[in-house]
Amino acid sequence: MKRLLCLISGMNAGGAETFLMKIYRKLDRQKYQIDFCINVKDKCFYEDEITSLGGKIYRIPSKSENVKQFKKQLTEIIKNGLYERVLRITSSAMGFMDLKVAKKAGAKVCCARSSNSSDAEGLKAKICHRLGKLFYGKYVDVKIAPSDLAAIYTFGKKAYRRKAVNILRNGVDIEIFKFSQEGRIGVRNEFSVKDDEILLGHVGRFDEQKNHTFLIDVFNQLYRKDKRLKLLLVGKGKLENLVKQKVESLGLADRVIFSGVRKDVPNVYSAMDLFVFPSLYEGMPNTVIEAQATGLRCVISDTITKQANVGGIVEYVKLNDLSQWVSVVSNQIGKDREDTRKAFIENKYDIESVVKEFERIVFEQ
Repeated sequence: MKRLLCLISGMNAGGAETFLMKIYRKLDRQKYQIDFCINVKDKCFYEDEITSLGGKIYRIPSKSENVKQFKKQLTEIIKNGLYERVLRITSSAMGFMDLKVAKKAGAKVCCARSSNSSDAEGLKAKICHRLGKLFYGKYVDVKIAPSDLAAIYTFGKKAYRRKAVNILRNGVDIEIFKFSQEGRIGVRNEFSVKDDEILLGHVGRFDEQKNHTFLIDVFNQLYRKDKRLKLLLVGKGKLENLVKQKVESLGLADRVIFSGVRKDVPNVYSAMDLFVFPSLYEGMPNTVIEAQATGLRCVISDTITKQANVGGIVEYVKLNDLSQWVSVVSNQIGKDREDTRKAFIENKYDIESVVKEFERIVFEQ
């Protein structure tokens, strides 16, 4: 059996982590296995599922916490586990440093998978990102990205143009992520959403990147025009209380639902009538792909790659142009869902196609 060690900060319900789990569930585990090396101390959302599928989870300090122990423990894990393949999930090229450690420990194939198209951390982060590409890029044997923008940001325009980056789509299980009338009724009943009410939705952690405060501004204007509207926000994060305060200050507490992290995400998409996603940047948003798989129309920022429009039901809006967002969302309300199954298969966004490509890229080198 070929084993892969995946380096990632944690295995909670974020986009990169969820993408990994989609692959892990469908992987031919008679031939391949993925183990995870993480830095967070608390138990992760996907931890029990990983161990139930035969995977191992290693915990080591992060580089920022103790770089010496990080290198020492990662080296021991790779040597003791005889990991010839290592995958680092990262948006910043400074993550390539981990692959230098892996190479020295004996890994023969070092892969880096870009998880975003920016990090929005300012000048210092940008300098570190450039230095990472300069000093540690030589330790990356296999370059992987979910989209053109993510590939260019993490690996550079030259690498993308000469097709040195493998574009691995954020596929979904189209049998699981299909519209469910039963699921729709269940979730709407849980949150007391009436049949004649219109439920707008967003799935994502409460972080500056996801632009929740602007989303509340959009919803506020929409609701003043149409009292049938409600907004469902799925996720947790450091800015959640700030967003709740804004909702309350605008008198929208009875119209905006904070659900926390959900395990029944396909049913959540089925319950929604429109998906609204004003992110500042994204690599390739899993949530937008998943929403489309259920036939749900999406309105998203024009900063997000056009490759996200898998099902042909995505509308792009200029980032933070409030009047345009209100207009476009208003125009999309009331439109029927679409059957996107054929488009997903033709564009190879079904999980079976993605897993085959992952096995080829990572395990068959």
